[in-house]
Amino acid sequence: MSETIVGIGTRKGLWLAHSEDRREWRLEGPHFLMSEVLSLLFDTRQEPTRLLVGFRSSHWGPSLQHSDDLGQTWVEHPDGSIQFPADTDTALKATWQLVADPHDPAVVWAGTEPQGLWRSADRGETFELNRGLWDHPHRPQWGEGFGGGAIHTVLPSPADPDSMLVAMSTGGVYNTTDGGASWSPGNTGIHAYFMPHDEWPEFGQCVHKVARDSATPTRLYAQNHKGVYRSDDNGVTWTSIEEGLPTNFGMTAVANPARGDSVWLVPIASDGERIPPGAQLQVARSDDAGATWRELTTGLPHSWTNVLRDAAGTDTSDQPGLYVGTRNGEVYASTDEGETFERIATQLPDVLVVRAVTLP
Repeated sequence: MSETIVGIGTRKGLWLAHSEDRREWRLEGPHFLMSEVLSLLFDTRQEPTRLLVGFRSSHWGPSLQHSDDLGQTWVEHPDGSIQFPADTDTALKATWQLVADPHDPAVVWAGTEPQGLWRSADRGETFELNRGLWDHPHRPQWGEGFGGGAIHTVLPSPADPDSMLVAMSTGGVYNTTDGGASWSPGNTGIHAYFMPHDEWPEFGQCVHKVARDSATPTRLYAQNHKGVYRSDDNGVTWTSIEEGLPTNFGMTAVANPARGDSVWLVPIASDGERIPPGAQLQVARSDDAGATWRELTTGLPHSWTNVLRDAAGTDTSDQPGLYVGTRNGEVYASTDEGETFERIATQLPDVLVVRAVTLP
C-alpha cells in the first residue's frame, strides 16, 4: 500500500502529514521546534528516501539537516552543509530552495539568502557555491524583496543537463546554457512598474515564483510582483497571461506534473492588501497554458489569510494531489486537480513551505 507524506514547514517547526488513501491523515511533529523551516526536499532517486530540510533558528542561525528514515533521526554535517568561501566576505542567512537534479541522482541544488546557487554531489550533505552566478557583474545591483534577497527558484532543465533557470528577489530571472559557467538575465517582457527610470529593465524584476511545464520543458510560468507571465523559449522572453485572473498579484506558481499546459496560482488581492480577492481563499487553474483561467473555491474558506511562495506543492501520485498551506496554519488538499479541497491540518504556525511525496 502506498503512503503519501506532506511536509509542512512553518514559522515554528516541521510537521509531517501521513496518509494511505489521501482522505484520512495523521499529523506527526514538530521537528526543529521554534525554527523557521524554509525549504524541504523528499529525494526518492536513491534508497532510502532522503528528507532534506533547510531551517533557521533565531538563536543558532541557519542549518541544513537530512533524515534517511523520514524524520525518526536527523543528521547535520559537523562543519555545516553550506559555507560561503572566505573571499566572499559573507555568511549564510537561510536556505530557501532545495531541488533534486533530474540527470544525476547524487546531485542536489540549493538556493540561498544572500543570493547564492549551490551544488551538492553527495545528496545534500555538502555544497559548493556556483561562482559564475555569484561573480556576475549585476550582483551589486540586486536588491532585496520584502522577505530578503534570496534565490528562491531553481529549475534545472530535464531536457538538457547544461541548462538551468534561477529566479530571485530581487533581480529577476537568470539562465545558463553552459552548466553554470555563465548566466544571462531572462526578463524581456516582464514589467517592473516600480523601477523609477526604466519600467522594462534588463534585470531587477521582483519575480515571486517560476514553474516549469511538465510536458514542454521550454515553457515556464512566472508569478511576479504584479504580473503573471509565460515563456515559450526557456525563460528568455515572456508574455503576459494575467487576463481572466481576479488579480495579477500572488506569491506561488505550481505546474501540474501529470498534464502539460496546466498550472495553478493562488491569487492575492494586491501588494497593499495581502488577503485573498474578496476574502475568499481560492486557487486559479489554467489548462491551456494561461489562455483562460478558472476560479476554484470548493472546500476553501472565507479567509483573511494568504499563501506564501513555497507553501503550495504536489505529490508524486499518478493523479497528483495539490496541497496549499496558509499563513494562519491551515493546510488544504485536493486530489481532483483543485476542483475540491479538504483541510488536512489546522492550528499550525504560519506555513512557509509545503512539499509532498507518494511512496510505494
